Amino acid sequence: MIPIDEKARKNAEQWLKSNAIDETTKDVIKDMMENNPSEFNEAFYKNLEFGTGGLRGIMGVGTNRMNSYVVAMATQGFVNYIIKKNSQKKTIKSVISFDSRNNSKDFAKITAQVMAANGFEVYLFEELRPTPCLSFALRYLKCDAGVMITASHNPKEYNGYKAYWNDGGQLISPDDKLVIEEVLKITDYSMVNITKDETNIKILDSSFDEHYFNEVIKLSLSPEIIKKHSDINICYTPLHGTGITMVPKALEIFGFKNINIVKEQAVLDGNFPTCKSPNPEEHSAMSLGIALSKKIDATLLLATDPDCDRVGIAIKDSKGEFILLNGNQTASLLTYYILLRWKETNRFKGNEYTIKTIVTSELLKKISESFNVKNYDVFTGFKFIAEKILLLEGKEKYICGGEESYGFSIGDFVRDKDAISACCLIAELCSWAKEKGKSLYDILLEIYQEYGFYKEDLLSITIKGQKGAEQIQNMMLSFRENPPKKLIGLDVVQIKDYLKQTDLNTKTNLSETLPFPKSNVIQFFLSDGSKISVRPSGTEPKIKFYFGVFNLLEKKEDFEELNIKAEEKIQSIIKELNLVTE
Repeated sequence: MIPIDEKARKNAEQWLKSNAIDETTKDVIKDMMENNPSEFNEAFYKNLEFGTGGLRGIMGVGTNRMNSYVVAMATQGFVNYIIKKNSQKKTIKSVISFDSRNNSKDFAKITAQVMAANGFEVYLFEELRPTPCLSFALRYLKCDAGVMITASHNPKEYNGYKAYWNDGGQLISPDDKLVIEEVLKITDYSMVNITKDETNIKILDSSFDEHYFNEVIKLSLSPEIIKKHSDINICYTPLHGTGITMVPKALEIFGFKNINIVKEQAVLDGNFPTCKSPNPEEHSAMSLGIALSKKIDATLLLATDPDCDRVGIAIKDSKGEFILLNGNQTASLLTYYILLRWKETNRFKGNEYTIKTIVTSELLKKISESFNVKNYDVFTGFKFIAEKILLLEGKEKYICGGEESYGFSIGDFVRDKDAISACCLIAELCSWAKEKGKSLYDILLEIYQEYGFYKEDLLSITIKGQKGAEQIQNMMLSFRENPPKKLIGLDVVQIKDYLKQTDLNTKTNLSETLPFPKSNVIQFFLSDGSKISVRPSGTEPKIKFYFGVFNLLEKKEDFEELNIKAEEKIQSIIKELNLVTE
């Protein structure tokens, strides 16, 4: 029989001795200790870490699980920091939302009760609402902090807690790390101040949605064209998540009348019964949507994840077959369309910019610069896009920004990924293309003809066990000390090392300082414009390789052949870097 871990026993005994822990929970702990020591050890051997983005973990009893006690303790730590930062204020305000996952509403209420007990004026959404609505509400209601209960696209066993600051973005440095310090100080549930008195809790009902919709409709760039093509056939799936509360209504407000919802996935269910993982990046999650799209001959399939901050799409190719676009392709289409329409409607003043993350396609930068619009690179994670918007507020005009992992935002009224507004602009782009007698696929190939074809792929290598982290660090060290000079017969002409903060031109051997804080990321640029990025995961025993290979596309008819060659280039790079896994 597996022995009880002593650290786990110590953590569990603290709960068993506490008068604040309910008897049902104590019974579960005792049963695990006696009958399932491996599960017990996993549940109690450590505290669930409050990382720079908040909490995320498997739900259940234990210090290393998402449950009401862990949520309350984390909230007390977060509250203590918020109070420190707002010590001059008479009233501190916060807002809380939640998604469709199991226990999300309960966790949201507990978070509200802790904040209310500490004297906060708390706004709590009455029913589940998407992450972008939480970000918007923070700014609209002039709140000091916010919390979104969600585990994004993780499997059904998970839930999470995302912490937001007064700018509407997730916590950034130094606040993120200082919040962690305060959370770590809450070592026992008895330190939590919680109340059942809801006097300080104000409920936000569905009437609040109108404030958000009023901003979204301002994003429309082709309302007259939508009127002409309001009947384009749109298929939408919320993947059992919050998108069902906002996306169909937003599309209707934009003027679209033919919205077909995947009914099986419109059911709010934290067990996500129709998909293994509610992730629009995965074909299996999109299969029901594609089936319906084929049946009704839809023009476009839209899918949002449970907290509706990311969008995946499927469109018809030249053969009329539905294909899934990746996040880079969707972001490129949106960036191109938005900037083109800004130019055609004379909106540019000369101080506009777009943003992408460093691992996102260089195509976004090319498109932006072709319209004389600056493009800024930021680290991976949408909170860094929000940080850049905050830094440039009042100086430059943010138009849009995106990342390869299916996140996009338009305008600055939301400071996180926003799949609601993205769905509206994607649908508008479809109507604009139809006005020109084209499809979205045609527009994508035209972009590739004009700017070049970038094909992207991601390889994640998981190395578990005690030596996993050491092996990953050794891989990074090897890339730094012995970087490749050539890959697939092409010179490595530039190396960006974000840990050393150096940007090396390998031809001149001259190095510039990268305008970024230190981060364990390294990038190799090839002579043809291709890019390889290497980044260890900050939360999992993984090392990630992002590939973006470049080719010129002269004729649309050549695309399929070129696409195959691009995939071969990626596989050749993987082989040369000895990344082939069994």
